[in-house]
Amino acid sequence: MSDAYDFSFKSIDGAPLPLTTFKDKVVLVVNTASACGLTPQYEGLEKLYSDYRDKGLVVLGVPCNQFMGQEPGTEQEIKDFCETKFNIDFPLTSKEDVKGDTAHPFYKWALAELGESADPAWNFHKLLVGKDGKLIRAFGPRTEPQADEITAAVEAAL
Repeated sequence: MSDAYDFSFKSIDGAPLPLTTFKDKVVLVVNTASACGLTPQYEGLEKLYSDYRDKGLVVLGVPCNQFMGQEPGTEQEIKDFCETKFNIDFPLTSKEDVKGDTAHPFYKWALAELGESADPAWNFHKLLVGKDGKLIRAFGPRTEPQADEITAAVEAAL
């Protein structure tokens, strides 16, 4: 597989969500969780999305329950939580594994492309995909969505 556009997720509503939907956009793919100490990053992710959406940024949340069971809810519960607690407007996928043998193929590809930095160590790990579908870089879970290094990378990619 040559780029991110080769992959498809399922939306949180159950509809197909091929990454080709975001062709020619910059995509920040983030594995999310509703019951994590880092969950407040949803606020920064939404702000980043609203600040750069019109310039071509998409934030894509990938709910994941692999880290201490911090995303135990159903898709509907996750969606309701994100919309009511954080006013999330960016797209969310269905719940996926992001690590190990059961990882979604996108995450296996990212690991093969970028190496260890692309392997999520925890919730809110971020992968930046360029307009051409190539991975640009990974950001660790503790890197806030509006940190200078993320906004600078997003702006450079746009």
